[in-house]
This record gives sequence, C-alpha cells and structure tokens, in this order.
Amino acid sequence: MKFSIIIPNWNGKKILAKNLPAVLATGADEVIIADDGSKDDSVDFIKDKYPQVKIVTHRHLGFAKNCNDAVKKAKGDIIVLLNSDVLPAKDFLNTLRFDFQDPTVSAVSLNEKQWSWATAKWEKGFVIHGPGEKAKQNHISFWASGGSAAFRKDIWEKLGGFDSLYYPFYWEDVDLSYRAWKRGLRVIWDPQSVVKHKHEGTIGLNFSKKYIDFISQRNQLLFIWKNITSIKMLYEHKIYLWKKIFREPGFLKPFAAALIKLPKVFWRRFKEIKEAKISDQEVFSLFN
Repeated sequence: MKFSIIIPNWNGKKILAKNLPAVLATGADEVIIADDGSKDDSVDFIKDKYPQVKIVTHRHLGFAKNCNDAVKKAKGDIIVLLNSDVLPAKDFLNTLRFDFQDPTVSAVSLNEKQWSWATAKWEKGFVIHGPGEKAKQNHISFWASGGSAAFRKDIWEKLGGFDSLYYPFYWEDVDLSYRAWKRGLRVIWDPQSVVKHKHEGTIGLNFSKKYIDFISQRNQLLFIWKNITSIKMLYEHKIYLWKKIFREPGFLKPFAAALIKLPKVFWRRFKEIKEAKISDQEVFSLFN
C-alpha cells in the first residue's frame, strides 16, 4: 500500500515553508504540491528548497479541479489530502494502513484536535452537519474533510473525484463522501491518525466572510438538488426553501446563483439516481 500526500496550494508559500518539513518527515511514498495558479513564488520556492516534491501546476481552476488533477498524477493507492496549514503527526500514516484493509472503506477522515467524526441530519428540508462526540475508537463519519483525509484512489476515480460544480470551494468533500455512502461504501474517522490544523489557510485571507458564506449557502443547495433523490425529502425541501427565502431575503442571492447551475445539476442527478444502492433515508439513519 503506497501513500501519496497531496497539498493544494494557492499563494501559500509562507505556510508551506513552515509546514512542509513535517509532511516530508512522515515517510509518505510521494508528496505532491497541487498549485492552483499561485502568484507568490510558491512554485519556485518548492523547486529550490524541496526538489524531491512533485509539483502539479495550472491556472487558477478552484479547489476541486486542482485536487482532481493532482490525484490523476499520483502514484499511490491511497491519496491523503492535507491543507497547507495542517501538520501531520510523524506516524499518522501507520493506522491508515489498517483502516484501508477493509475494502468497504472509501475514505478516512483524520483526527484534528478541535474536531471529530462528522454527523448530519435532515432537518426542515436541509442538511445540517457538524462534529460528533469525540471517541476513542474508529467511528463512521458523514464526510471526510478535504483538508485532512485519506481516500482510496480507485474509488475516487470511479466516483469522479471532487465535483467542480461547487467551484471555487466548499461542499466538494461532503458531496464525494455522500456519493460513496449511497453506493454502499463507508467513510470513517480514525482518532489514532492525528494532525494539527493551524487554521492559517488562504481562503480566509483571500476572500471575505460574506463571500464565503454566500458560496457555502449556494453549494448546500446544489448538494441537495444533485444528491437527494427521495421524493418525500425533496418535497420537504421545497416547502422550507420557500419559507427560508421569504423569512431571509438575503438568501435569495445564493438561491439565484444555484438556479443558474441547474442545467449542470440535472445530468449529475441522473447519474446519482442510476448508481445509488441505498436510499437517502438509510444514510441519514446511520447518524440519528
């Protein structure tokens, strides 16, 4: 079993300079910097200081395409995605070797001190997710974080990786994990695979909180419209969606932005209906 660590990067030279040594010390078979069109000399810095690190570069395409492009070029059986501000423990890969011996495990979310496994519920027509209670043993997780998780490459490729529908960021990892669940696979959280998230990421530095909230709300709608195939749940979503728009006029903007993407949602939705093996209700019942 070989591990490829992929670090998405966008203008994160200073963060990489601090954290990359810890990543290289883990003994991963391969470390890849997936650079999404940085303009801060990140690429030249890596080439000069860390020639053993593979670099995948392209123009600014957003988080999903940046990661997908790097995964295609990775040689490992297991892909570990780490944000540039995530410091892994030196031995964090050891326990993952056992986790992926189970062929039903599609992804493993890593143990950040402030988070745990992800839980979720369907409430008033929307997906509400958050951290579950810390556990000492492996636990199923609604999703594996795109900033600190390991993914089985063959399943990643079968599912098509992160969906660029969610450009520029957010909800890609929830979407990928949910699609795995509906195909009868599992996502787990491993408390023994420890990482430290320093929260120095570039999203908060390059985008306003208002814009980030807008994208998150829009992408939640896209996730529901693409993945929820239960007629009952969709009917409930329709009722509470209009109530939300009426009560929160500011929600009209992300709603309109999601509507524009409906043509792209439809063909993806058809694929999910065709390939799903278990129902939406069954997935959510695992966490309630």
